[in-house]
Amino acid sequence: MAPEVSLRRARAVLVTLSLAAFAFITTELLPVGLLTRIAPDLDRSRSQVGLLVTGYAVVVVLASVPLTRLTQRVPRRQLLGVTMLLFAAANAAAALAPTYAVLAGTRLVTALAQALFWSVATATVIGPFPVAVRGRAVALFATGATLAPVLGVPLGTWLGQQAGWRAAFAVLAGIGVAIAAAVLLLLPSYPPAAGGAARGSAPDGRRFAILLIATALGIGGLMTLQTYVAPFLLDVSGFADAVLAPLLFVSGAAGVVGTLVAARTLDTRPIASLLTPLAIGTASLLGLYALGELKPGVVALLAGIGLAYAAFGSAVQNRMLQLAPGSTDIASAGVGTAFNAGIAGGSLLGGALLPTAGARPLALAGGLLTLAALTLLVVDTRRGRAVAPEPTVASPPATRRSGSPAVGKPSGTRRA
Repeated sequence: MAPEVSLRRARAVLVTLSLAAFAFITTELLPVGLLTRIAPDLDRSRSQVGLLVTGYAVVVVLASVPLTRLTQRVPRRQLLGVTMLLFAAANAAAALAPTYAVLAGTRLVTALAQALFWSVATATVIGPFPVAVRGRAVALFATGATLAPVLGVPLGTWLGQQAGWRAAFAVLAGIGVAIAAAVLLLLPSYPPAAGGAARGSAPDGRRFAILLIATALGIGGLMTLQTYVAPFLLDVSGFADAVLAPLLFVSGAAGVVGTLVAARTLDTRPIASLLTPLAIGTASLLGLYALGELKPGVVALLAGIGLAYAAFGSAVQNRMLQLAPGSTDIASAGVGTAFNAGIAGGSLLGGALLPTAGARPLALAGGLLTLAALTLLVVDTRRGRAVAPEPTVASPPATRRSGSPAVGKPSGTRRA
């Protein structure tokens, strides 16, 4: 049986693990912003540096489910604490990496830590909260990942431009140590199966499988361009190198908006919250292909992609908690695998197209992939409605709000 936790402690755990998500996503995507700095320093091409994102994602794809199965009985406080210490050590090694091969090796270790983190963090952080507000809690947890593009990558890019790319990884190592200490202090120790979100609330194996396929396609489409967004903005749109960080900030800021909007809709309209970001992402990618040289339009469409990426990620995690056919840890590992299969596939596709076709076709290829994901989910939704109405969860009575969406308090004696 899980220990009782206070509302304050449950929220503190949510904030801590959200910061951990921020650190992981910043680390994963940082080579995108530092592409033009790392490549000449390590005597590699832009496409080869882009493979640091691809390889990272491939490791997460391969390791998520096996690592989750191996650690199913390990208390989450110890597991997540050690995971963050491993994250810190790998980033410290990345900051000191003398060669491309060593840097790639440190990325592999960080990717292993991320594979385990994403497999168990969602159920761990959502467990204390009642089903009626879990979508809101998912969105607030996802804010950390959303802020990575808006703060982490732009700040890392700026720091890399000012002090060298190694300084950015060194700062991430320090952040990892601080988060590890907070996890070990705040997170209670209990058997994983005792968590309040250990099982799906409306299990459906067929629809969960479709969700995984659509996730891989949708994220793959978005990442086909996002991995190489710097060459697109420089070579196609004609922006100067100095404005890359502000442009990444615009995309990330739109992601924050998308996450906050999702916090208000995930509990009551889970399927619409899943489809809308994909529609926005598809329109934005195809718009960039058509209007890539129109700078004001590029800024707006880049914001659309940031909003779509963040809101879609939140919606997928929320839907996983509903459809998981068994353990939500294993289901979350499956989502992580699909998500990173999309990242790996998208960056591989972008890396293959970039040297031969240039950056512009990346937007078209990405838009076609997100359109395929959207079509798949729309067909599944219509088929599901022919059998039963769209599942919704009633909003809780008397939830408190103060500026940003508040998370409802844990019901009864809840778990963290």
